[in-house]
Amino acid sequence: MLLKKTIADLKRHRKGIALLAGLLVLVALQVEAQQLPLYSQYMMNKFLINPAVAGSEGYTAFNLTAREQWIGLKHSPKTHAFSAQTRILRKSFISKGASVKRKSTSSSRSGKVGLGGYIFNDQSGLVNRTGLQLTYAYHISFRRGQLSFGLSGSFYQFRLDKEKIILYDPSDDLINNFNNRLWIPDASIGVYYSDPKMYAGLSVSDLFQASFKFGNEGYDNFRLLRHYYAIGGYNFELNEYLMFEPSALIKASEVWSFQADITAKMYIYEDYWAGLSYRTGGALIIMGGLRVDKFFFGYAFDYTLSSIQRHSYGSHEFMLAIKLGDTARRYKWLIRY
Repeated sequence: MLLKKTIADLKRHRKGIALLAGLLVLVALQVEAQQLPLYSQYMMNKFLINPAVAGSEGYTAFNLTAREQWIGLKHSPKTHAFSAQTRILRKSFISKGASVKRKSTSSSRSGKVGLGGYIFNDQSGLVNRTGLQLTYAYHISFRRGQLSFGLSGSFYQFRLDKEKIILYDPSDDLINNFNNRLWIPDASIGVYYSDPKMYAGLSVSDLFQASFKFGNEGYDNFRLLRHYYAIGGYNFELNEYLMFEPSALIKASEVWSFQADITAKMYIYEDYWAGLSYRTGGALIIMGGLRVDKFFFGYAFDYTLSSIQRHSYGSHEFMLAIKLGDTARRYKWLIRY
């Protein structure tokens, strides 16, 4: 009798189960391919991928990024992120010339703590992901450079857009009654070195590899994979007005799927820049930007080399940043410990 009832329940919900399984597979594929939001202009705000960067430049910085991926495709990925970071200083941290080149800095050894946070919304198809991350960083100054360590605590909400789900059976209890909001805590760590000529860093995200959970059911096969990031760049000053900066970002997941961004950028008069990147897997990225006083504007266009480009108008990414605190006067109020 119990067996018959179980079989009957399975038959009654088989379409709902199949739909849920399909959605979970899509989520899992999205997680493996692009677990965290993708940023083409990562070098303009490295804090988004490495918590140790928080406060490393000494500025109080605010950054807004908007990315529209594969425009022209229905339900294509969209990412919006806002971040803030600062250095908690007893006296001052003077960055001489608030430029993208960061030619020279003079730091107060008593100001070793950096704080930061960011929020983002990442939408892909029926899956919507909203995240909040808070960061603590500690900076150790050397004669020419600085070594930084960072730890972040994060909190994500995953949500399926049930209104856009087309049901075979509109009265299916499994679909209509399950909890479509997933709350997932996690953490990230990072280490970062910088000096006037170069930077390099390693970071790990999603340390806990939390699994998806709908209602009271957990799915261990659909976990947030742990991801590893390595970044690095070097500044070659060609003359008084030009600087060439090659850089790289290497990403790897827990299942050792790799992706790399190789970038070359040219800075002019410290206030204008243009660059070209190649992303393994098939994408060329053209980027450029300018600085106006404390404001930094950037734009990147991704041209996909795969067949998907025939159905889209490429990917577009906009960046706006404000960097404050390039004089000691701006930091008078930072006497906090």
